[in-house]
Amino acid sequence: MAKTTKATKAAQAALDAAAAAAKDAKRLIKTLPKKDAKKVRSAADDAKDAAHASKKKVARKPRKVEKEAVAAIARLDKAVDKAEAKLAAARKSAAKKRASDAKKAAKKRDAAKKTEAASAKASARKPAKATAKSSEVAEPGLYETPSPEVATGAEPTALPVADDLSTLTVAQLRARARDSGHAGFSRYTKAQLMALLSS
Repeated sequence: MAKTTKATKAAQAALDAAAAAAKDAKRLIKTLPKKDAKKVRSAADDAKDAAHASKKKVARKPRKVEKEAVAAIARLDKAVDKAEAKLAAARKSAAKKRASDAKKAAKKRDAAKKTEAASAKASARKPAKATAKSSEVAEPGLYETPSPEVATGAEPTALPVADDLSTLTVAQLRARARDSGHAGFSRYTKAQLMALLSS
């Protein structure tokens, strides 16, 4: 049996290390994106080929075999480090993007709440203004001009009701409807008010 030297033992250890590195790289490739996996796969294949040196070659040139195996492991380590750095950078940028998207969504929600609160305040103020205006108009005859017959004291001539109502404004028609005891006419048009009062 041939005597094993230190160089042969070192070469065999380098071959075993190259085989183990190639095996680990194959597991890592499954987790990498296609482009990075392709580069690592190429380096892993080189390490695997270097690990399969023949026994004859190891016996004849152990230092050369060891050197080739160590160089293949170095190339594989470099490719793995590069791929892992890219993967870490991609994860970091994805985390930043998620945080940025969350901030934007929170800002949109806050803006929507502020807009909703402002519109609620505005709608709360509008009815108060509307009631103030309706109370101003509510007094019957406030904006009506007296007819010449009333101003002179003569008896008014009887006009047909439809003609008399058509000369009045919507506010005056509403005031008359209120005075006559009608209810639910606040959204009526002029024609509807006239029909209500003439009936």
